[in-house]
Amino acid sequence: MFFRLLVFPLLMMSPLFADQINLEVESVSNFELDRYLGTWYELTRMDHSFERGMSHVTATYSLDKKGRVEVLNRGYVKKKSKWKEARGHAKFKNSTSTGAFKVTFFWPFYGGYHIVELAEDYTYALVAGDSEKYLWILSRTPQLPEETWAKLLQRARSLGYDTDALIMVDHEPLPENP
Repeated sequence: MFFRLLVFPLLMMSPLFADQINLEVESVSNFELDRYLGTWYELTRMDHSFERGMSHVTATYSLDKKGRVEVLNRGYVKKKSKWKEARGHAKFKNSTSTGAFKVTFFWPFYGGYHIVELAEDYTYALVAGDSEKYLWILSRTPQLPEETWAKLLQRARSLGYDTDALIMVDHEPLPENP
C-alpha cells in the first residue's frame, strides 16, 4: 500500500523529469481564481504515463484552510476497475490575475500550468504545460459544442501542438456507479 501511495504521485510528476522546453505561451490575463475553482472534466490530453489508460478524468480545484490552491486529479482505470487520484497544490507563477501556475504533486518538484484560452464564463479552458508534450482541454461539462472544439484545436495548433496526437477522454457512464 505504501508503495502505491508513493508511486502514483511520482507518476503524476513525470513531466518534471521529461525534457523541459519551456514554451513561450501567454497565459490569460484578468484571471479570477474564485471563478476557476471547482470541478473540470478533462476532455482531451496528450498521451503521458501518469494518465495512461484513465477515463472519466476530472480535476478539482479548491482552497485549503491556509488559502492555498488544492488540486485533486481523479480518473478511472478500467483495466483495474478502480479509481486513482492524486492530490497536489498550485501556486501562482507571477500575478494572481494571470492564469499561470506551478503545480506540485510531489514537493519540491513543480510543473507548469498555463491557461492559454478560457471562456468568458469559465466553462472551458485550454491548458498548456511547459513543453509541447502537455496539453489539456477542460470543460465544466463532459461535452463541448463543435464550434468550441474547432476554436480550441485551432488555438492549440497556433501554439505548435500536434492536435492529431490528442487523446479523447471517455466520460460515458460506467456500467456500475463507482
